[in-house]
Amino acid sequence: MNTDKIYAEQIANEYSVKKDSKVIALKKLDRKVKSLANIFAYTNGIIMCLIFGIGMCLSMNVIGDNFFILGIIIGIIGMIGISINYPLYKKILTKSKDKYSYDIIKLAHEIVEEN
Repeated sequence: MNTDKIYAEQIANEYSVKKDSKVIALKKLDRKVKSLANIFAYTNGIIMCLIFGIGMCLSMNVIGDNFFILGIIIGIIGMIGISINYPLYKKILTKSKDKYSYDIIKLAHEIVEEN
């Protein structure tokens, strides 16, 4: 096997003009469906973990003094936010799938019928 030839073909494919195919369009639609839910889940998860951490720091007197009760309240808010992150992700993903399901199914059937 000639590895130089394989490498040269990979480089040539990278720079060649690509035509839009139905498979690429299907992948783009799939990515579009999942991206909103993923962005929300990561953003909400990070923010709620930070809020939970701030609550822990306040309740253990790492930040400030005599903020024990406030720290517990903030920590509970963070815990609730972390706990509902996955159900919210599933709900957003389901709505997004419902919105684009017709287009994705139609495009997938066209691809299957071509082959």
